[in-house]
Amino acid sequence: MRIDGRVVTPTGVVTGSVEVTGTSIGAVTPGDVADPQWIVPGFVDIHNHGGGGDTFTTGDPDAALRAAAFHLRHGTTTLFASLVSSPFDLMRAATAAFTPLVDAGVLAGIHFEGPYLSAARCGAQNPAFLRDPSLDELETLLTLGGGAVRLVTIAPERAGALDAIRMLVSHGVVAAVGHTDATYEQTLAAVEAGASVGTHVFNGMRPPHHREPGPVFALLGAPSVVCELVADGVHLHDGTLAFAASVTGPDRAALVTDAMAAAGMPDGAYELGGQEVEVRDRVARLARDGAIAGSTLTMDAALRQAVGAGIPIVDACRMAATTPARAIGLGETVGSLQPGWRADLAILDTDLRVVRVMRAGSWVS
Repeated sequence: MRIDGRVVTPTGVVTGSVEVTGTSIGAVTPGDVADPQWIVPGFVDIHNHGGGGDTFTTGDPDAALRAAAFHLRHGTTTLFASLVSSPFDLMRAATAAFTPLVDAGVLAGIHFEGPYLSAARCGAQNPAFLRDPSLDELETLLTLGGGAVRLVTIAPERAGALDAIRMLVSHGVVAAVGHTDATYEQTLAAVEAGASVGTHVFNGMRPPHHREPGPVFALLGAPSVVCELVADGVHLHDGTLAFAASVTGPDRAALVTDAMAAAGMPDGAYELGGQEVEVRDRVARLARDGAIAGSTLTMDAALRQAVGAGIPIVDACRMAATTPARAIGLGETVGSLQPGWRADLAILDTDLRVVRVMRAGSWVS
């Protein structure tokens, strides 16, 4: 199968065609094309709580299937199911429920955003469920998931956090720093222990100060850390988005949605982690205190926001696909239009809106 257009590769735009052979990319070939459509790698979203009216946060596998299908239609061909801070029983039940979906390839993995987070920087996380990291809990979840648990966010200042990070990394799980009131030094200690992702950098973190730089500067400056950025114009001003991407470069910046069930849905009342959320003008906030509660973002909209902020499309696609894939250990199979890699791609019109999506060589209905 040959698909013509402007093909976005990690090194530039190739006007020509993508050859698809079975489930893989066969070749990217320069040539004359009549259609100016964009062909971009399928998006890789490593931080997502739901969408299309469904959520991952309750551990319901049917809801997870529907949420994954919603985001697939928006070009996200590789997706993590992100939980929020929860009682251990729910964490265990969700792991059991989602592991078959990971095994089937519907989900790429499970992400626990909490409960080992800072009360001072909990944001929309439910403070009733926050606690210090437990090696016993983590061991149980990793054993139950059999490789399905791929990412855990931890506040490094909590008691036992560095031991938990070391344990996760030793099991091949990505440890992330987020929802933290840590100092600059505490954050670097987490990086030294093996943390390699910054969870929605700037958001849910002690703000930077020129005499107390805190986690933001530590994460942006750490060569081994990929920094998640929520590109919805709400979590981050476009100037902040562009600045952060210029500091990290596209190889250390990952666009994420942090989407919740309200993504793609009308304004109204929703739920997140046992808390009421109100969505107005596409912005999700906790009813109790107005804290930002995830987003209503999809990855195609995040790409448009990044390009609108001045980030070149080649870099924006790396941030939306190539870099997050590498951050979670899938960087040699998905996230780029290269020969031999899985044929995951999205066709976008000249306004960068999704026209068609392919996953593993098959068009998505």
